[in-house]
Order: sequence, then C-alpha cells, then structure tokens
Amino acid sequence: MLSRLAESLYWIGRYVERAENTARLLNVNYYATLEAGGRVSEEWRPLLEISGTKAGFAEHYGRADAHSVAAWLAFDRRNPSSIASSLSRARENARGLRDRIPSEMWEELNLAYLNLCFQNVDVLASDGLFEYCSAARDASQMFFGIAFATLPRDEGWSFMRAGQMLERGDNLLRLLQVRYSVRSPSTPAQAAVDNHRWMAVLKTVSAYEAYRKSEHGGLDPRTIAKFLLLNGYFPRSVRYCGENLHDALAQIERIHPKSHPELLREAKWLMARLEHANVDDILERQSPDLDTLLSDFNAVGYAIYAAYFTV
Repeated sequence: MLSRLAESLYWIGRYVERAENTARLLNVNYYATLEAGGRVSEEWRPLLEISGTKAGFAEHYGRADAHSVAAWLAFDRRNPSSIASSLSRARENARGLRDRIPSEMWEELNLAYLNLCFQNVDVLASDGLFEYCSAARDASQMFFGIAFATLPRDEGWSFMRAGQMLERGDNLLRLLQVRYSVRSPSTPAQAAVDNHRWMAVLKTVSAYEAYRKSEHGGLDPRTIAKFLLLNGYFPRSVRYCGENLHDALAQIERIHPKSHPELLREAKWLMARLEHANVDDILERQSPDLDTLLSDFNAVGYAIYAAYFTV
C-alpha cells in the first residue's frame, strides 16, 4: 500500500475518533453543569486542557465560559480539534480514497460533513448543542460500524484501527490527567461535587453502566481509575486501546516482515506497561504515571509517522 493511502486511512481513524471524543466531552459537561444545580462552576476551562487546545483558545477568545468553549470545540475551524475541523479533515482524506474504501463509508462521512460542518454558534442560541453533539457521536459510531462490517482486514484496516486506538487512548489519558489534578474533597459539600465530576468522567467515555456492573461500590476515584486504565475488556479503557494498537501494528508487520521492528517494540513496551502495572503503580508510585503513559502513546504515534509516512 502506498504511504499516502496508509496515511489517509490512519488520519481518518484519528479524526473521526477525535470528533466523537470531543462531542462526548461537550455533551456530558453540558448536562453535568445543569444537573449540578449551580454547585459546580468553572467546569468549561478543563475541557480546553483535556483537548489540548488551551493556547489556541486564548488567541481567539476571552473568558472560558459555556458559550465560548462550546463554540471553540464544536464549530470553530481555527481549532484543529473541533468537531467541524475533525470531520472536515476526515472527509478530505476519504475523498482521495473513494476507489479504495466501501462506498457506504464515504457516504456516511460525507453526510456527516454536510450536516454538521456548516453549523455555527446559532446552534447554541437555539439550545441545540445536545442534538449537534449527539449527531456527531452517532456519525462516528455509524462510520466505524460500517468499516467494521465492510472493510477488508488488510493493512488499510490496520492503519485506520491504529489511528483510532491511538486517538482514543490519548484522549482518555488527558481526561484522567485533568480530573486527577483536582485535590481530593475535604468537606461533605466538596465530596458531593467530586462525586458528580467522577460520574461525568465515566459518562464521557460511556463507561458508567459498565463500571456499575463491574464494581459494586460507590464512585471511588481509585476504582474508577483502575477500571478506565487497566480493564482489558472495556473497549474504551487505556489497556484495551494499547493492546489493540499493538495488534494493528503487528498485523502491518506481518504483511511487511521486519520492516520497522523498532515501531513494534514501542507498541509492545506500551502494552507490557499496561498489562503488568496496577493502579497503585500509576497513581501512587508513579511507575509509570499518567504523563509517562501519555508520552508512550505519543511515542508510538511519532514512530508510526517516521516509519511509514515520511518520504
């Protein structure tokens, strides 16, 4: 497969997953602030840190509030991580692959582009953020569902899957970084707010029901971290992402034997960290800590680019 085609599929996987992650983050935060009944304030600024777009936001906006952050993350094309930007870039990559991917994949991505990428802040004025974000989330799930059902399991699938898993793991680690940076509550009122925030974390990655079925206690931050970081069966956990990222790269390696052994080593090292660590290693002993795990995901991303996409 030509590196241009492989790179396009890789970035389609990343951009569509990024659009979904941003949509989930906005939707859950919007309802969390409503449900908190005024007890939670300044909950919009952390979204900029989670998405890694705080500096870009500061260049174009003033105060981080519900309107400005939602506009920046949903519609603003100057933000490369906004829903509109992510879907637009995914569609642009797919446009050059129309003869290489199933027509249903292109049609779904093109429909999402037409329906969502020309919306603007008028959506916020009409209180339509929930519907907009839900449509973006559903478009992503439909796209990957079609890909799962129709795309041949060749190296193109593997590159797209690698991009998807890399983006998902990166996003979850950023989410946990920001939420764990908040101090533990010291009063009953703060404890109630903290409990509300951790419920929002679980809902952001559609893990609330799965967590409740797996863990029968309360919303304990340590137990939530264990579930989201190390559960090997939940498809949005960091461990699941690391294992599936490794499997996708191993499949590419089987097609091109010994072409980039250093890349597979990076992915295997990340997978081994997640398989053999426990939650106290990560949160207390910081061996590895969240920063290290995020750096490991980024290192795999850089290695993929250097191995396959540079001329």
